[in-house]
Amino acid sequence: MKYERPDLTETGKEFKNLVAELKTAESFESADEAMIKINNLRNSFDTMRVMAFINYSLDTNNEQFIKEQDYFDNNVPLFADLTNNYFAALTTSIFKNNFIEKYGKQLIAISEMVMKSFSPEIVEQLQKENHLNSEYTKLKASAKIMFDGKERNLQELDPYMESTDRETRKRAFEAYWGFFSDNKEKFDEVYDKLVALRNEMAVKLGFKNFIEMGYARMKRIDYDFEMVKKFRENVKKYLVPLSVKLREKQMKRIGVDKLMAYDLYIQFSKGNAVPKGDPEWIMNNGKIMYKELSGETAEFYDFMMDNDLMDVYSRKGKADMGYCEYISDYRSPYIFANMNGTEDDITVLTHEAGHAFQAYSSRDLEFKEYAEPTMETAEIHSMSMEFLTYPWMNLFFEVDTDKFKFSHLNNAIYFLPYGVLVDEFQHWVYENPKAAPSERNARWSELEKVYLPHLDYGENEFLKGGGRWQKQGHIYEAPFYYIDYCLAQICAFQFWSKAIHKGNGEYKKSLEDYIKLCKAGGSKAFLELVKYANLESPFEESVMKRLVGEIEKYIDSIDDREF
Repeated sequence: MKYERPDLTETGKEFKNLVAELKTAESFESADEAMIKINNLRNSFDTMRVMAFINYSLDTNNEQFIKEQDYFDNNVPLFADLTNNYFAALTTSIFKNNFIEKYGKQLIAISEMVMKSFSPEIVEQLQKENHLNSEYTKLKASAKIMFDGKERNLQELDPYMESTDRETRKRAFEAYWGFFSDNKEKFDEVYDKLVALRNEMAVKLGFKNFIEMGYARMKRIDYDFEMVKKFRENVKKYLVPLSVKLREKQMKRIGVDKLMAYDLYIQFSKGNAVPKGDPEWIMNNGKIMYKELSGETAEFYDFMMDNDLMDVYSRKGKADMGYCEYISDYRSPYIFANMNGTEDDITVLTHEAGHAFQAYSSRDLEFKEYAEPTMETAEIHSMSMEFLTYPWMNLFFEVDTDKFKFSHLNNAIYFLPYGVLVDEFQHWVYENPKAAPSERNARWSELEKVYLPHLDYGENEFLKGGGRWQKQGHIYEAPFYYIDYCLAQICAFQFWSKAIHKGNGEYKKSLEDYIKLCKAGGSKAFLELVKYANLESPFEESVMKRLVGEIEKYIDSIDDREF
């Protein structure tokens, strides 16, 4: 793959000419041809943007990579202006109904939603926002923490925080959060600027605050704030009590009198399940797993391995994140991860491979909006893949396979209260955009007591003071992109229930539904895709109540002392 910085001046001229052709087309065939050319141009620009971002995240210290990321931080908002003109031409075209008939209503719905959240008058603010996001990524990647006589990054401390030795866990925990404490003012400064910028943009566009604009940016078409609020209440009602119960079981399992925050990472007194080989071994075993899972996944994984489309080793200067990107012109997904010898290495493999499999499955869809679904749909692909690969976990964990599955299901339960905490916190932040850092921290602490009442930070003043949220990149880089995981988790639990827990020959049908969902990409709105995959809406209280009861009964049936 060859990276070449696009010339926005030339691209812009060509784009504007094609939009003019779309507007003045005298037949649907001519309008359709112009639209296809526009989307090819969009894909080419986006291909270079993604490649620049991948390079930057692989080495945030490389001067050339920094320059290219800066270029796109500046120019993506200018390109968005071109795209906005395209959406305007599409939605006002005399052939609008023809487009709907050929491609479905979702393209027009997304176009109208995107137009709500953009205007040329906010380009400068969008540029600043992009630069601040890159600054946050670089700040986290800059961690150089001396621990046990060696300089380590954040990812490299994770195995120590899962140590069976409590003192080691505590030291690693303090070292990890010490980095955030030492850089608290820098993190606050970046976030202060981001919140102010986003609020300024929202007001310019006629919104009361950034919340509605943020929902539009996330392309949320068939649900709103009130539905999300009710979902959070359901999590509070059903998931928080179960999470507290499971933490009490964990405390007994690991043999401590009081569960401290630095104990949360270890599930068993003899240690967590860990993969029995290095990253290369994991990737090769993944080949066996995906070959046996289905013909479609076998083809996909061979493509990823044969074309070197995964970088999973942790290195100095590499961004502290895991992601999947889609490189449009090459019709190729790309997986980025930081494997560190913990069970998360396998979860990341299956999670990001779920995203990548969807991207590979949807690569023939006509345009970007359909190949790349909205985030809550995308997270169904990733989180469900984590469960659908359960029958192959023995390839990675061998004698500790059951231990891993037990831990993974517990962690999925633990996650949901935290996930909605992040969401409620963000709503509060953008309702109160002028709040001081101390007020934000105080609100975070209040919400921790509601959603994570088991937390005990001991004498760690930074965490007691409400600083935990500064680690969560989504809060900085992708506002309101977190409830997506929670909604998707309820959908993924349905795949667990039908395919793994109940069995009864449902695995094959569930896998077929999953593959069908992946092939559909983003061609429908979220709740339509949920129904299309034979799932029930995660917003329905009865669905959450039933699943939580089922999971609790299953976990209670396991003698966790055997681990």
